[in-house]
Amino acid sequence: MSPERIFQLHLVLGYVAWLLCFNVYVWPRLKAMDPFDAQRAIATLHSFRFFGLAFIMPGVVSPQLPASFAVFAAYGDFLTGVLAILALLTARIRPLFWLFVVAFNVVGATDLILDYYHAIQAGLPAMAGELGATYAIPVIYVPLLTITHVTAFYLMLRPQPGTAPSY
Repeated sequence: MSPERIFQLHLVLGYVAWLLCFNVYVWPRLKAMDPFDAQRAIATLHSFRFFGLAFIMPGVVSPQLPASFAVFAAYGDFLTGVLAILALLTARIRPLFWLFVVAFNVVGATDLILDYYHAIQAGLPAMAGELGATYAIPVIYVPLLTITHVTAFYLMLRPQPGTAPSY
């Protein structure tokens, strides 16, 4: 099997495994939580996205890793992580907390979409071995990040109990 197919298989199975886990263990708890607490839990996970800077760390990834992918992915993750940390730090100032929740989800989801685009444009699946120690990020961590961004948007947009629908 080619490295490209192995990487694609790992990526797909990462989504399958996280969706199975998420649906059984995480989703029932998040949807039962107060929206603030649910978003705070999601922000806590995303606050670790500073780790994406490893994509530009010499010795961690191959020098042949395309910069068109690595630099954008690294700084997009870093910015998302900082915004998530700011959300957590402003939890007592609710309007500011919600501003940062929206910001880290918009920036983070956009980053992931553009990372996929840049990876495909750079031919990254065929050279996935160049990811070195960061290989686990796209195949294990990114599926969970994507799922939690979708969940965060869903939780922000769903009608809250006790509120009258506006017509």
